Order: sequence, then C-alpha cells, then structure tokens
Amino acid sequence: MNLSVPVPESAACATAKPGGLWQAAELRRILLYMVPVAVSVAFITSGPDWRNPLALALNFGYAYLFAAGLGVGNSLLADWLSLRVSWTKEPTKRLWLSLLLTPLVSATIIGAVDGLTVAIWQLSHHALLFRISWFWNFWFPLVITSVISLGFHSSIFLRNWQAAAVRAERLEKETAVARLDSLRRQVDPHFLFNSLNALTSLVEEDPTRAVRFIRQLSSVYRYVLDSQSQELVPLGEELIFAESYIFLQKTRLAAALQVEFSGQQAAAGFYLPPLALQLLLENALKHNTAYQADPLRLHVAVDAAAATLTVRNTLRPRRLAADEASGRGLANLRARYAFLTPRPVVAGPVGGEFVVALPLLTL
Repeated sequence: MNLSVPVPESAACATAKPGGLWQAAELRRILLYMVPVAVSVAFITSGPDWRNPLALALNFGYAYLFAAGLGVGNSLLADWLSLRVSWTKEPTKRLWLSLLLTPLVSATIIGAVDGLTVAIWQLSHHALLFRISWFWNFWFPLVITSVISLGFHSSIFLRNWQAAAVRAERLEKETAVARLDSLRRQVDPHFLFNSLNALTSLVEEDPTRAVRFIRQLSSVYRYVLDSQSQELVPLGEELIFAESYIFLQKTRLAAALQVEFSGQQAAAGFYLPPLALQLLLENALKHNTAYQADPLRLHVAVDAAAATLTVRNTLRPRRLAADEASGRGLANLRARYAFLTPRPVVAGPVGGEFVVALPLLTL
C-alpha cells in the first residue's frame, strides 16, 4: 500500500531513525566516543614505549584515525542502508547488503588510514602500530570492526522492530478509539431523534418523500455498519454516503443549509478513512448556526492534482456544552491520519470560513 502510506521507518519516532549521523550533533558524539577507545589502544600497543610521549601521541593519533574512521564510516553506511532498504520490509535483502558492504567499507577505511599515515605523516618509523605484522595491522581490525558493525546493524533491526511493534499497538488503540467514536455517532440520540421527527412530518405532509427519506436513512446506517471494520474506503463511496447524510440534514433544515459538491468526477483511485467526511459535515452543522434567511453554506471539493478533499463552511460559531465542544473528533481524525501518511490534516479559519483539507490516499 503506497498511501503516501504506511508510515515510513524514519517517520515513526525519533528514536527509531537508525544512526542519525546526518546530524552534526550525532557525528560529534561518535567522534567523542572514539577518544577513550583510541587512548586504550594506544596504551595497549605502546608496550614499554608508553613512557615516550612522542611515540604514545603518535600511537594515539593512529588509533584514533582508525577508531573514528571505522565508527563514522560504518554508522553512515547503516544510515544509508536504512534510508533505502527497510529492515522491517526487506530483512533478507538488508542482511545480505550489511554482510557484503560492512567488510568492504571497513577494508577501504583501514587501507585509507594506513595510506594516509604512511604517505603524509611518514610515521612508519615512529609508531609501534606500524611495526606490527600485516595480519594485526589489517585483517585483525577488519574482522573486529565487521563483527562490531554487524552487531550495530542488528541493534538497528531490533530498534526498528520495536518501533514497528509500538506503531502497531498505537494504531490498534487509535483504531479502537475511532471505532468507538463512530459507534457513538452511529447511535447518536440527537441525530436519530431529529431524523425521526423529520420523518414524522414527512409521513403526514409528503408520503412519497418520506419513503425516500427512509431509504436514505437506511443507506446511512448501512454504510456506517459496513465501514466499521475497514481502515480505508474509496472516496467515491464516502461522497455517496455524504450526499445521503446531507439529504437527511436538508430535510430537517430545509433552506437553512446549502451544500455544494465539486470535483466528484476526480474521486476515482483515491481513499480516505471511513466517516472522515461525515465527521467534518457533522462538525460544521454542530458548531455553526443556520437560519432560513442566512443559510449555513458548505462546499465539498475534490482536488485530484493536490490529492486533497477540502470542506469549507460558513464560520458562525454557536455556544455548545463543554462535552460537545471538546474538539475530540478532529483530534481523533488527525491521529488516524498520522498512522496512514506523513501528510497532515490542515484545519483552521480562513477569512469568514472554517476550512479543513484532508489528504487523499492511493493504494
């Protein structure tokens, strides 16, 4: 599912982003961590020469180049791989790339450090490390670094696996909250009470229209029940449902409500969370006054180029009880979208209107 969709590894949470060495602060931290490593190696390899300040300093410099180069190089490799091959989506491919590239990068860094110190600093006659055999000078650090780096790659896998588990748990909780909220709206006594009142009037005044009202009411509740178990629904179905919902509201409010739909022909191929549009329409009706002489105007527009569904309504706030004006519905919708796409739900007053733009998703 592309969706602009399942949340990318890097968007999950800050701690889940592997390495993070693209940031200067992280780079400085790695370089700082290498100082005690280089000091330890310098003392261990200096032997009797540890009393010689020059030999000890040269050994430290050489060891630090090794430690910093290998630490930074392999950490950057881990970051680079994580940006291109996900542990959670392609674990086998990521494992083989780590096994192949880690020794290659380590060997390149070891050779570069050796070449740099010999060609530029001319340290071969000073530093004891240069007098060690080829095995200890090249293959031993290569093997040790490869083992440590593979452990680092494994830790990244575990962090991403843990982050994925946390995301799944949070999504499950948010989905449960969303379904409970949808169920609450489904049996909302105010909506049902108003609908039945309108139906009573229609049965007495216009039986033909009353039959249509019953069918639309049935369609609304059938859609609510059918969409409960779905993560996404086609935009076209949501628009059809919204038209049924608006028909019921216009039956009750008559000329006090004016609704315009545009761009429905571009709805094909787009998806959104179920009842997302209905929530915005319900909020507009609940939070704003509507009069016959000064109707509440709503405009629902599909923008295929921007992949957005925009709902605009006249901004005429009315007083509500504290539990009705909590803003929980819009906050819940934002939370649901956060698990589907990095694109945000944009909402706020614009001029004399309240505007909400929902990202449209693709499969």
